[in-house]
Amino acid sequence: MVDQLSSLRTVSTIVADTGEVMEVKHYQPQDVTTNISLILSAIKMPEYSDLMHASIAWAHTQSQNKERQVECAVEYLTVHLGAEIIQYIPGCISIAIDARFAYDVHNSIVQARRLAAIFNNHGISNKRILIKLAATWQGICAATHLEREGIRCNLTLLFSFAQARACAEAGVYLISPFIGRIFDWYQLRIGIKKYTAITDPGVIFGRKIYTYYKQHGYRTVIMCASFRNIDEILALAGCDCLTISPKFLKALSEQKGDITRKLFYHGVPQERPMQMTECEFLWQHHQDPMAVEKLAEGIRHFDIEQRNLEKMLLHLM
Repeated sequence: MVDQLSSLRTVSTIVADTGEVMEVKHYQPQDVTTNISLILSAIKMPEYSDLMHASIAWAHTQSQNKERQVECAVEYLTVHLGAEIIQYIPGCISIAIDARFAYDVHNSIVQARRLAAIFNNHGISNKRILIKLAATWQGICAATHLEREGIRCNLTLLFSFAQARACAEAGVYLISPFIGRIFDWYQLRIGIKKYTAITDPGVIFGRKIYTYYKQHGYRTVIMCASFRNIDEILALAGCDCLTISPKFLKALSEQKGDITRKLFYHGVPQERPMQMTECEFLWQHHQDPMAVEKLAEGIRHFDIEQRNLEKMLLHLM
């Protein structure tokens, strides 16, 4: 009998949520997603020591300014770890820009272009990379510009329907609804300790986006992310993509059984609404206290991890 991971591959594209090459080799996903937290975790391992020192050496050739050297070293690490991972997957890798640019359109575009150029200089085309930006209004605006230049984007930290709608209307390549973090908020704030796969608020959100996108013919890829349990993953089987951590990839690969597709749409196409304005986006997004809190929390967390990585590199310089 086939294992659940193999069965799941027949209805959704499997993406590994990791920065570790050995896990990518083992589970053989189509694509890989990384973030600053995963990169920080990976490079603490002894096998990445040479990459750390190479990044510092390269940074010294780029600038005499210490602050800029640290920035260059982080970019080198991000790209070279991504380039190594790409060797073992047929698809693309998502890499994140600095979280401190979450509300800065100009610097988001500048850094995204710089990261893409470094990849290109290593013979890796834009078709193999996705630039991750926080799904703020500014992040979505930056993605709009980048998409027009042929740099595809992954809009992450997505918690509200306003974010999902604005991303689709902007024509971004892919979104990452954070299913598990939504679940976390409702458990903590509402006080319900047990949710089924049907009542899980993160799963409900993922299904709502899927139905809306298919109803209106949006081509933006939906990649559900940040799962807290296997039931959430199985409840979203059939979503365009599922990015799954190694511990759940392992659990799925060890469990036998066919997966039943849960998401599909056979309804009548509907006319798209008028494109949202910035005011409409902000008003609608801020009607959802969960989304407001989790978006801000996510940006702060990635900023902390960015600073921790910079401190580690600065210490070695």
